[in-house]
Amino acid sequence: MTHALHSRRFWLLTVAALVVAGTTFSLGQWQLRRAAQKEGLQAAIDSKGRLPVLDARSLVAAPNVTDEVHRPAALKGTWLTEHTVYLDNRPMSGKTGFLVVTPLALEGTSQAILVQRGWVPRNFADRTRLPDVSTPPGGVTVEGRIAPPPSRLYEFTGVERGRIRQNLDLSAFRKETGLPLLEVSLLQTGAASQGLLREWAAPNVGVDKHYGYAFQWFGLCGLVIILYGWFQLLLPLRAHMRNQSHGQPTP
Repeated sequence: MTHALHSRRFWLLTVAALVVAGTTFSLGQWQLRRAAQKEGLQAAIDSKGRLPVLDARSLVAAPNVTDEVHRPAALKGTWLTEHTVYLDNRPMSGKTGFLVVTPLALEGTSQAILVQRGWVPRNFADRTRLPDVSTPPGGVTVEGRIAPPPSRLYEFTGVERGRIRQNLDLSAFRKETGLPLLEVSLLQTGAASQGLLREWAAPNVGVDKHYGYAFQWFGLCGLVIILYGWFQLLLPLRAHMRNQSHGQPTP
């Protein structure tokens, strides 16, 4: 009876160990495949960054303007200052403030583009008090890289209006202003100027986290195998050999 119980427990633990080890190993492999996919995406992003700089006409003439995301651009145009929006609760350099967004009417075209101009700190004593931002009049050349529209934060309200907002919905903003806005934005780069900070994070699709997850899954798989081998194989074998040396029956 005792031998049967031991045998049953051994096989139950063996099956459980195989299932856990197989599952964690498969999850580790899946993370490696995800990492390979992300590396391909990161390589595509990096190659876009090495393409020739776009001007306004080339951007507007692109068959699919969203395909130009991550490409460098130098766009001539005129700031539409009256439509500037301050997106609240946006972090930069460990601080929270406003992301300043202003449409730029593109020279030589009938189109406009949202420009993520930079970041400014907010006044925590008076949320409605806007910081000073200098916007040059007349024609300007704005350098940066093509980017998706400003990222969205969680919000409880519907479509917002006014100068200070939590989010900016491109389609709604297009209807609100009547501007022929492109489906992309320009992330302005360069040194801090006009009262704006531009310490943007480099485009990163998060390859490293997948390698980290893979290491954890493979590590767990290895731990299961080691523990199983120690407690189910090595310790019983040592006990058997010890009992044999003392002339005792093996349980």
